[in-house]
Amino acid sequence: MAAVYKSTAFMGVFVFTFVTLCLFPLPVAGITRHYKFDIKLQNVARLCHAKSIVTVNGQFPGPCVMVREGNQLSAKVVNHVPNNITIHWHGVRQLRTGWANGPAYVTLSHTKRPKLGVPYPFPKPYKEVPIIFGEWFNADTEAIISLALQTGAGPNVSDAYTINGHPGPFYNCSAKDTFKLKVKPGKTYLLHLINAALNDQLFFGIANHTLTVVEADAVYVKPFEAEAILLASGQTTNVLLKTKQHIQMPHSSWPLDLKNLSPFKPNLPALSNTSFIANFANKLHGLATVHSPASVPQNVDKQFLFTVGLGTSQCWQNRTCQGPNGTKFAATVTNVSFTMPTTALLHAHFFGKSHGVYKTDFPRELKIRFDYMGTPPNNTMVNNGTELLVLPFNTNVELIMQDASIVGAESHPLHLHGYNFFVVGQGFGNFDPQKDPSNFNLIGTVERNTVGVPAGGWVVILFVADNPGEEK
Repeated sequence: MAAVYKSTAFMGVFVFTFVTLCLFPLPVAGITRHYKFDIKLQNVARLCHAKSIVTVNGQFPGPCVMVREGNQLSAKVVNHVPNNITIHWHGVRQLRTGWANGPAYVTLSHTKRPKLGVPYPFPKPYKEVPIIFGEWFNADTEAIISLALQTGAGPNVSDAYTINGHPGPFYNCSAKDTFKLKVKPGKTYLLHLINAALNDQLFFGIANHTLTVVEADAVYVKPFEAEAILLASGQTTNVLLKTKQHIQMPHSSWPLDLKNLSPFKPNLPALSNTSFIANFANKLHGLATVHSPASVPQNVDKQFLFTVGLGTSQCWQNRTCQGPNGTKFAATVTNVSFTMPTTALLHAHFFGKSHGVYKTDFPRELKIRFDYMGTPPNNTMVNNGTELLVLPFNTNVELIMQDASIVGAESHPLHLHGYNFFVVGQGFGNFDPQKDPSNFNLIGTVERNTVGVPAGGWVVILFVADNPGEEK
């Protein structure tokens, strides 16, 4: 959510009320940039609650990594906290070393930066600004997860959404804890939007302004205008903001009292607005130019249909859990709920010590199909296991992901580790293998690394399995 102020000096102030690291351009390409990341605990206060959180270099959100396409990056990471820490380079094609690309705790998210001398495929912005959407939990997040695992219930939701670590004036005790961006009239700003929230898809808009979408997940797209932007958890989107040349006067008094001026609120869709979600997704098309080609696989070697959703699992002996009928909630893909192994999967595979660590019999599809949008099956119990799917190198894969509303419909973000993929189709209701493929977009489709399986719907992606050892 965003609001707009205008001042007498023709200087605008955008107030955002909604950790990752971001990438910014530098004037020199072809060099190696050196960074040191000190992972340390830092006391941070939000919503009048102070607690110790994991930070990079003591900053919340973390620092920016400033590089161009073609630069080399050397990062030395020193862990000063008592827990194990991994760093995940979200959206970066980390080839052949997938076991060293962990997703926990610290995530680095990036957007595309052209090589020196190669211009953006849109007008050069006056300024570039990272906008990181996150969440704030008053309670300790490890304690929240631990409680959910003990009770079998869903984890408690966050206490606030944040923009660049700030909750904003619409939250309790946060009137002064707001991210503010000063802007000049008639200028174009490139906003790097990053959804670093845990699970939620989020909408973003700026009151009385239209945004131009130019990039999604570090891949240029055909520009289109929108009053609101949709981002699933883990997605990034670059938008152009053109500030207005003249002051709009919604207030009768002059001069304006900026300290007591109420922020304007944009009109954002409801989370259940499936029409907006579908229309926004249909506007995303690859740029398909020489510098940004869209090499969509035209032939499919293997096809899979995965159902994604929540099921139930047996409670522990002599205990009562808080899921349906005393069971535990269990996340499931194709009725398999992941069992945490005793060692890293990719590490075990790479060193040839995978026996007893995992199985390679993950199902291609559900053995028994049902109406995913209708009455759920009587048996909602899932299978538990550490099961993988092994693909031959360079296999063209078509993956259909269907939301299975067994225990309620919800959106599911999916990130394909170490890969980009093409989103060729999506819709609501049950996927129809006879009718829906005829509407697939195999030419100008958008290329992403993260996609949201819509609540009560499905999405289809194509990718080439050319990065051995990576997993979704």
